[in-house]
Amino acid sequence: QVQLVESGGGLVQAGGSLRLSCAASGRTLSNYAMGWFRQAPGKEREFVATIDWIGSNTAYADSVKGRFTISRDNAKNTVTLQMNSLKPEDTAVYYCATRYSNSFTTNPSDYAYWGQGTQVTVSS
Repeated sequence: QVQLVESGGGLVQAGGSLRLSCAASGRTLSNYAMGWFRQAPGKEREFVATIDWIGSNTAYADSVKGRFTISRDNAKNTVTLQMNSLKPEDTAVYYCATRYSNSFTTNPSDYAYWGQGTQVTVSS
């Protein structure tokens, strides 16, 4: 059974930074792509960032490009999302996910396992 646990969320002022981590158990992540998604109240879950199995290729939503960085440490079985220059519109529950492939995708339907999410709130 694969379990993903996100941590690092919280309340931050606009312009601040947060670092989200996703730890996996029950599965070695090193062979699989990972993604971060978010869902704000009343909105659909949306793609944020994704990284391939080795960490050599990444992709970002236009809304976070240049501010967020996804990375992974396969030795520690973790994936991280560094979020800088946060804006109130970044407020959402953030989820990490993994899929049965080493290549990344921005489509949440392509991801098989999801964490419970961590709340990020950015105040203006």
